[in-house]
Amino acid sequence: MASELTGAIKEVRLGTPEVMKAFSAMARAATEAGALDTKTKELIALAISVAIRCDGCVAFHSQAAVKNGATRQEIMEVMGMALYMGAGPSLMYAAQAVEAFDQFADKAPGS
Repeated sequence: MASELTGAIKEVRLGTPEVMKAFSAMARAATEAGALDTKTKELIALAISVAIRCDGCVAFHSQAAVKNGATRQEIMEVMGMALYMGAGPSLMYAAQAVEAFDQFADKAPGS
């Protein structure tokens, strides 16, 4: 899903360059390590993605969590929080998030 959206997102970026420039700056600022490291911030983003049921967000933040060193156990604990916050509908997205993490983890260097 993440790679499928890349082309479409590029089109939006080309069509709204100033908005996307600002969005990218916000994303960099939000994910930059501070009191929380980047991995923790990506885990939070993944939990929110599940709770709000955003398919593309689940894919992107699962991939980012893998790139930032998240473990499967961390993903499972985060899914527990997302389920707590999002109830039944989040269960379906939690299953998708775990599946996405597993797919990206299998492709990660050193796997």
